[in-house]
Amino acid sequence: MMKFVGGLVIFCFIFLGVAYSFAKEIPYTLDDRDRLIRVEEGLKGVNQRIDSLDKRIDSLDKRIDSLDKRIDGLQGLMYVVIGAIIAQTLAVVGFSLWDRRSTLMPLTRKTKELEEFIESTKKETQEIKEREIALENVMREYAKQEPKLYEVLKTLRLL
Repeated sequence: MMKFVGGLVIFCFIFLGVAYSFAKEIPYTLDDRDRLIRVEEGLKGVNQRIDSLDKRIDSLDKRIDSLDKRIDGLQGLMYVVIGAIIAQTLAVVGFSLWDRRSTLMPLTRKTKELEEFIESTKKETQEIKEREIALENVMREYAKQEPKLYEVLKTLRLL
């Protein structure tokens, strides 16, 4: 019970102290009024500066937007130019391949004709050599029977 009474007494002191502090009246003087007016004037100046900063930020936003549009335009132009360069490069490569093929085709045809001519010439040369050998053999055999022919072939160093 003593605790209850002690707690009640402490509660009363606290309650009375708080009530007394609320009961005080703070006098409002002319100095307070002047200070309040100066603070309000200062706030008006700060508000004006904030408004001017907002306007500057808005103008910067507009400039950034216009720069974005210009960059987008330049980017589109770059895509077009790069596409044109790639198209020209492919066209030049295609033309050079086509031109090379069309230039080489007559050369390959002529080369084949020359190879065929060389082959036929080799065959003819081989046939002529075989005939020459056969004729030499015939003349040697006939020279054995004819002494005049033998002498002629010997002077020409064919025997």
